[in-house]
Amino acid sequence: QVQLVESGGGLVQAGGSLRLSCAVSGHNVSSTAMGWFRQTPEKEREFVATISRSGGSGYYAESVKGRFTISRDNAKNTVYLQMNSLKPEDTAVYYCVAGKNLAVVVTNTQRVGSWGQGTQVTVSS
Repeated sequence: QVQLVESGGGLVQAGGSLRLSCAVSGHNVSSTAMGWFRQTPEKEREFVATISRSGGSGYYAESVKGRFTISRDNAKNTVYLQMNSLKPEDTAVYYCVAGKNLAVVVTNTQRVGSWGQGTQVTVSS
């Protein structure tokens, strides 16, 4: 019954920006930590960013630290990922996830709901 619908991906040149959105139904984003993963055909799904239930704490993969920002809008039941200074290595399908806390999201040990379709991000050089 929990559905996660990602959107906002597209084609952008290196150095550009994109803002991804995750619309959630059947679940309140305020009740759990939220996060983002990404995947390419050559790699397993990789952790990108997570935000606490309160929205006061965040944690990022070293590869995106300083460039990406995760946020939540509880009133809209939506999670966002602002991506700046994009690099070709950021090219991937991006997925949002929910978990009990930051550690659960980072390790993907107790995910809430199933994987959505994701949104494709392509960064050209």
